Amino acid sequence: MIFVVVFFFLVKEGKIGYMPPLDELDSPINKYASQVLSADGKVMGTWSRNENRIYVDYDSISPYVFQALVATEDERFYEHSGVDLRALGRAVIKRGIMRQKEAGGGSTITQQLAKQLYSNTASTTTKRLMQKPVEWVIAVELERHYTKEEILTMYLNYFDFLHNAVGIRTAAQVYFGKRPIDLTLCEAALLVGMCKNPSYFNPVREPERCKERRNIVLQQMVKNGYITKADYDAHKNDDLGLHFHRVDHKEGAAPYLREYLRRILMAQKPNRADYVDKVQYYGDSLNWEQNPLYGWCNKNKKKDGSNYDIYIDGLKIYTTIDSRMQQYAEEAMRTHLSQNLQPAFEKEKAGSANFPYASSLSAKQVNASLKRAMKQSDRYREMKQSGHTDEEIEKVFNTPVDMTVFTYQGERDTRMTPMDSIKYYKKFLRSGLMSIDPTNGHVKAYVGGVDFAHFQYDMVMLGRRQVGSTMKPFVYTMALEDGMTPQSTVLNVQRSYGGWSPRNGSRARYGEHVTLKWGLSQSNNWVTAQLMFQTDPNGTRLVSYLHLFGVANDQIYPSMPLCLGATEITVGELASAYTAFINKGIRCAPLLVTRIEDNHGNVIAEFAPRMNEVVSENTSYEMIDMLRGVVDQGTGRRLRFKYDLKGPIAGKTGTTNGNSDGWFVGCVPRLVTACWVGGEERDIHFASTSMGQGASSALPIWAYYMKKVYKNKALGYREDEQFDIPKPQHTGGARPTDEEGEGGDANADIPEAGGGGGNAEADQYFD
Repeated sequence: MIFVVVFFFLVKEGKIGYMPPLDELDSPINKYASQVLSADGKVMGTWSRNENRIYVDYDSISPYVFQALVATEDERFYEHSGVDLRALGRAVIKRGIMRQKEAGGGSTITQQLAKQLYSNTASTTTKRLMQKPVEWVIAVELERHYTKEEILTMYLNYFDFLHNAVGIRTAAQVYFGKRPIDLTLCEAALLVGMCKNPSYFNPVREPERCKERRNIVLQQMVKNGYITKADYDAHKNDDLGLHFHRVDHKEGAAPYLREYLRRILMAQKPNRADYVDKVQYYGDSLNWEQNPLYGWCNKNKKKDGSNYDIYIDGLKIYTTIDSRMQQYAEEAMRTHLSQNLQPAFEKEKAGSANFPYASSLSAKQVNASLKRAMKQSDRYREMKQSGHTDEEIEKVFNTPVDMTVFTYQGERDTRMTPMDSIKYYKKFLRSGLMSIDPTNGHVKAYVGGVDFAHFQYDMVMLGRRQVGSTMKPFVYTMALEDGMTPQSTVLNVQRSYGGWSPRNGSRARYGEHVTLKWGLSQSNNWVTAQLMFQTDPNGTRLVSYLHLFGVANDQIYPSMPLCLGATEITVGELASAYTAFINKGIRCAPLLVTRIEDNHGNVIAEFAPRMNEVVSENTSYEMIDMLRGVVDQGTGRRLRFKYDLKGPIAGKTGTTNGNSDGWFVGCVPRLVTACWVGGEERDIHFASTSMGQGASSALPIWAYYMKKVYKNKALGYREDEQFDIPKPQHTGGARPTDEEGEGGDANADIPEAGGGGGNAEADQYFD
């Protein structure tokens, strides 16, 4: 007896085996996956390294689960203090001495938890026997620190149910597509049955074996009085009812947003040596200084002094995304690209030797581009690191292999060379969309591409493309700030500015004095260039304006052609910039996260809107009036006659050289949405302006999206909602109404693409 007492005392003091510190017993499970939640409370995805464990409390688990667990694994769980001496004695005599394998084990649920938490897999029986006393002591300590309910909850939160379903929360989702609280009697019994040996009782691979095990659990529940014999008879022949779906971070709502948040939350302070792209370094440096969310985990510490880690700390990241609007945006993009743009693009390029590149490129240029893509692939890098020569690598890239490729109808098994697969993926048009509340910066929808599993580059916050005529409102803003009004006039003629002569696709009203409102509605390059020459001939003011509007690009070079969009901006930056027009001159930075909670529900961070005044309130009202003209009488008017959107809309289309980029920014009173469409490379584009211009490529995505948003009345957006504009404030006379327009022939001056009158936008002509 003295020996036993001394032995267990030494175990408790950590002199024999491993005894966790008391503070570790206060929080024995320290690795939980973090969850990303929408503003309307939907879990969009999780972050974890190896164990996708999500904490769920006792009240959020079905009582059937606890009943099944106690009945099957530890009948006297509520009677002992961590060690069940009766069960232990039975195990020693029947299993140890009499070798009866079916006699059952002596481990309590608390001991099993102690084993999972603190014992490594023993390589020999002797080592396993030495672990047992340590587990007994830890089990007793756990019982001292926690209630019975807390121990059961910990056990279920910790257990690995296979298929990356670690913990009851993820297991319920993976196997049944449910929350733990919604598990039925049979579903609870199946999951508890797996606790005996999840690999052996794997419901995906061994359904019949699992059914037998489930029924044993049900019998144990009858034996212990949790259910009746009639309940058992009613369910013993039930199917497993699996709705199995593996957890994959590439799936779920808003995968591009989740990946972007993962990157910025864990970001380190930018180091110039780590960047190839100067613009990206500049943007990240600004974010580090100005955006509290950027690098949040490395800027903040936990109570123990360590930094937060989204992979193990079980954080809840509450985003501004509305899951319904996110779904509508994803559907709108996929619908338009899969049903309209992609078929038209492949039809146009069919038979071209340069497919999918523009026919204007030489064969040498196409091959050079494909070779660059080859060298950027994982296959090339791995072979290069393994010591293969370029000749050997090229041979591999030109040898057919079996592979699975993306199609809009689902993945397809095929056989092609890796080089052909590069060309195959380059043919797909890409897109990006951000929808933002202009009053507070809340991002309601964020779609970085058509399919995250196959096209992971984010075209919302990372990808930069030339913006074409969506730049023009910033030029007009400078003119309004200088005292001009939407009714001020300029001469509509082609001029040269230091050797630069912008072209225009239409000669409508050539030689006439036209109003600024008319010029913007027609996306007229000559009018825009004239305004640029009058307000900012060297371009330095426009560069400063763009930075005030939130464009984080320090490589914007001041020049006259800048007025037609000869610079690269992200979709997110453009959407944020246009909020200033709708929000009384105050620009809102995109706000992606409102708060962060720890795994106990405590709020540990809150994020407020970041705003800055860019233009006067009066100028913003005038810009709304002018941007409404784009939709009512200008390049965006197909929203009216083709998509039957009748409410107030302010917007701007944009197209760059050769139709490489198509843009549309659409604004309604409480929502600004920017859309972009283009190829992976600028040399992959439509030859036809009728399909390649922003009004054809990007604008329809906005239309499909907004029609769905308006249809769902629960979202609170009304199609007839009016812009909040007071009575006229400017000194140049009464602000014109939309009915006044720019003359009775305004619509006739905008030839539809393919109608013989030239390019409807003509905003791609810059040097």
